[in-house]
Amino acid sequence: MTDIVIDEGYRPTEDEPFMNDRQREYFRRKLIRWKNDILKEAQETLATLQSENENHPDLADRASSETDRAIELRARDRQRKLIAKIDAALARIEDGSYGYCEETGDPISLKRLEARPIATLSLEAQERHERNERVYRDD
Repeated sequence: MTDIVIDEGYRPTEDEPFMNDRQREYFRRKLIRWKNDILKEAQETLATLQSENENHPDLADRASSETDRAIELRARDRQRKLIAKIDAALARIEDGSYGYCEETGDPISLKRLEARPIATLSLEAQERHERNERVYRDD
């Protein structure tokens, strides 16, 4: 699919056939860029954590530093999970199911995919899912 030419300013529109080759390639590139950005940030975090081997004499400074490190590691863990979702979206692009709701089979709106390229549910299905989650959630 990489031989498809896409202009720099290209954005998928409702005027073209849904999930045509250009749209799939556009979202494939968007997902790969996003994944690469996350991996780059992870490398920077790893380098920072390795270089910050400071021994803080003050207990408050040490606690603050450890809290910052824990928050950073939690954020990286969330991003690790996000990479798995990006990889799953890339696999859906390859098998032709990308852009279609897993629940209904209907197309997911281009606006939703633009905002959340890893979306697997249409907006309506996602809202229904979230309403059901609230109803059946154990509080």
